[in-house]
Amino acid sequence: MNASIIICTYNEEKTIAEVVKACCIYNPDYEIIVVDDGSFDNTENVLNNLAKKFSFRYEKIESNRGKSWAMVHGIEKATNEIILFFDADVSNIKREHFMDLLTPLINDKADMVLGQPSETLIDYRINPFKSLTGERALFKRDITPILDDIREIRFGVETFINLYYQAQGKRISYVLLEGLKHPTKYEKTTPINATKEFINEGKEIALTLINNHDLITKRVELLIKQANVNAINKINVMQKEINDKLQRLKDKFDF
Repeated sequence: MNASIIICTYNEEKTIAEVVKACCIYNPDYEIIVVDDGSFDNTENVLNNLAKKFSFRYEKIESNRGKSWAMVHGIEKATNEIILFFDADVSNIKREHFMDLLTPLINDKADMVLGQPSETLIDYRINPFKSLTGERALFKRDITPILDDIREIRFGVETFINLYYQAQGKRISYVLLEGLKHPTKYEKTTPINATKEFINEGKEIALTLINNHDLITKRVELLIKQANVNAINKINVMQKEINDKLQRLKDKFDF
C-alpha cells in the first residue's frame, strides 16, 4: 500500500535537503509532497536545485500561513490513502523509520501512529509532549472531515487532531524512531527567539484546548463507557469461572 509523505517547511534551508532526499531515496514508489509555508530564506532555491535530481512535488505558499495551513494543503494535494508527515528539521533518517510508522496502519493495528525521535532533549518514556510529534501516519479518509477545522489553528493542529481521534475512539499507537534526531528551538535560534516561539505555540495549543472542550468531554464519556464495558466483561468472566467451578464440583460429587 503506497503512501503520500508530506514535509511542511518554513525557513529550514539547513536541513530540508537531507530530509527530502531521504524520503525520496528510501521510498521511490511513494508520493513526496513538500509544502513551503512562505519561507524567506534559501529554502526555495535549495528545493528547486534538489528537484533536478529527485522526484517530488513542490508546493509553494506565497505567505506564511502557519503549520496547520501547510498540513491541510499537503493533505488536499495527496493522492494516496495513507498520509505520513515528516518534520523538515530532523536528521539521521533511516529506512526503518518509515516502516515503523506505517506498519501498524497496514496491519490494521492502529488508526494513527505517532513517532517519537529517540534523540531529543526529553526521554521518550517520560516525555509529556510526545503526542505533539511531527512524525505521524494516518489514513486520509479519517482526517479529511476535519480539514476546515484545523486549517487555521497553526500550532494547535496536533492537539486538535489528537483530541478528535480520542473523541472518535480511534486507535493511537506510539513508536520510538531509534536514532532520529530532532533539534530543540534553542539549538536552531537565539534564546530570546526560542522563548518567544515557545510562548506563542503554548498559547495556540491552550486556545485549541479551550475552544474544543466538547472533544475533551466526548473523550471522557468514551473512557467512562469503556471502563463500564470492561468492568462488565470482567464480571462476566468471573461469573463464568465460578459457574465452571461449581459445575465441576457437582460432577465430582454427583450432586
